[in-house]
Parts: sequence; structure tokens; C-alpha cells
Amino acid sequence: MAWDTEGTRRRLRDAALVEFAARGFDGTTVGAIAERAGVNKERLYSYFGDKKAIWELVLATELERLASAVGVSGAGLDDVGEFAGATFDYHADHPELGRLLQWEGLQGGPAADVVGRTTHYREKVARFADAQRNGLLDDGLDPAHLVFAMIALAAWWQTVPQLAEMITGAPHDDRAERARRREFVVEAARRLAGVR
Repeated sequence: MAWDTEGTRRRLRDAALVEFAARGFDGTTVGAIAERAGVNKERLYSYFGDKKAIWELVLATELERLASAVGVSGAGLDDVGEFAGATFDYHADHPELGRLLQWEGLQGGPAADVVGRTTHYREKVARFADAQRNGLLDDGLDPAHLVFAMIALAAWWQTVPQLAEMITGAPHDDRAERARRREFVVEAARRLAGVR
């Protein structure tokens, strides 16, 4: 019988995502990841090296999935509202990403894949600056600050769902409220960016 290497790697990544989102890097053990995946922890070491390597892989994979999902949606800076809406949708469907980013911020130290991620975000800032120069977006705001504000606007609902519920009175799993929140994100992004 052949060993399903890719299936085992995927189960380990999926298990690591759940464990890291729930407990952060420091609170997660290699043993817990392996147990959740139904795999001997030696496999994790042989496939990924160590806990830090799988943490970085999980975070990088989730960020790549976000970028891909927003890109596939067709929403671009010609409609910054729908761009923010697509980002909102991804975070609403994948709340573990916000948890991973919170854990990363809490643990201190260098961010995972800081060079690659910085390059990605600087490219996004450059796209916003180009849209400002081309008259698509108001050029009165710093494009880097605008990118950060758009991410916060779209993601914060899922990052702190308890706060959203306290403020709006609606739980995060209320489908009608989710639609209202998305509508707000789209309109607020357009207004914030000064869409012309």
C-alpha cells in the first residue's frame, strides 16, 4: 500500500490551522496537531521540520487563499466597495484567518514571512496610489493608511464578533445581519476612498 504523502500533509496543515486559530503558536503543541490529524507527530517533523515552519506555512497559505479569493471575485479598485465586500466575504467565511493574525500580533517577534507579506502589501499600496493618480480614488488620504483602513473595515467584524454583537445587537451567524454588514462595508469603503 502506498503512503498518501500529500493527503497526510494536507491533514496536518488543516489540523494545524484549527489548533493555531484556537490556541495560537505558543498554546499549540506538535502533539495536538498530530493527534487532530490522526498522524504520528514524527510525520509532522519529517514533512515540515518544526512547529514554527508549519505555523508560517499555515499563515502564508491562508493569506494566499484570501488574495486568490478576492482576485477571483473580479472586484478591483475600479470598484473599491466591492473589493472591500469580497474581502469581508472571505473573512466571514474563514474567521480563523483573523484569529491567526491576532495570535501573531500577540506573540510578538517577527511576523511570519515578513518579506513576502510586506512585498504583497506594498504592491497593494502601489495599486491604491495608482488608482488615486488615475482619478478612481480620492488622493486626499495616504494610500498605505487607506489600505490598512480597508482591511480593518472588512475584517474586524469577524475578528471581534463579540464586539460586533454588543454594538449591533445581532449575532455573527444572523444571515440578514451579515448581509447588512457587508452592505455597510461596501458603502463605507466607497465613501472612505472618495470614489469618484
